[in-house]
Amino acid sequence: MTCQICGASLPVGAMFCGGCGSSRTATAESRKRPDPRPNDTTIIARLPRPTGVISVPIPAGVATTAPTAAPTTAPTTAPTAALPSSVTFVMSFSTGQRVSVQGSGLIGRKPLPQPDEIFDDLIWVTDADRSVSKTHLEFGQHDGEFWVSDRVSGNGTVIRRPGETAESLEPGRRYVLPRGTRVEIADHSFSVA
Repeated sequence: MTCQICGASLPVGAMFCGGCGSSRTATAESRKRPDPRPNDTTIIARLPRPTGVISVPIPAGVATTAPTAAPTTAPTTAPTAALPSSVTFVMSFSTGQRVSVQGSGLIGRKPLPQPDEIFDDLIWVTDADRSVSKTHLEFGQHDGEFWVSDRVSGNGTVIRRPGETAESLEPGRRYVLPRGTRVEIADHSFSVA
């Protein structure tokens, strides 16, 4: 008989492996530790990401073919509009961390996108008390405005916009934040500048 963990040869009647200390009935699957907080991240359905190409209609009367002197073998395509440039936002965390972002991302103790998701930034928050969920918050931009969305976190998210009362976030819903807003994620927080 051999150990299913390390492959060492076990003597007859052995209860434990002399090489790795595992039980003789242990398997690689039984040695995996269960996730202590399996429900602090929930899959939220996402819309498909835009391709980045925006077609623009060509007004009537505008020539769309090459001049007659030029070869006409290449197909003519409609012009495309340039994507708007991203605005930079700075997040200053209560942990002392400062992060500049221009796109989308996730914030948490151990942020992990779903297989069909793509993000520009994954921001890890050091939290020994584990009050912040693994994937606590999603953020991004739309038309130059910064937004956040709670990812069904265990302890929730509260936003404090300048001059307004605190507001608890409804999971899965996007909230636009002006600069100067404070975002509380469990025992930690960050401000948007």
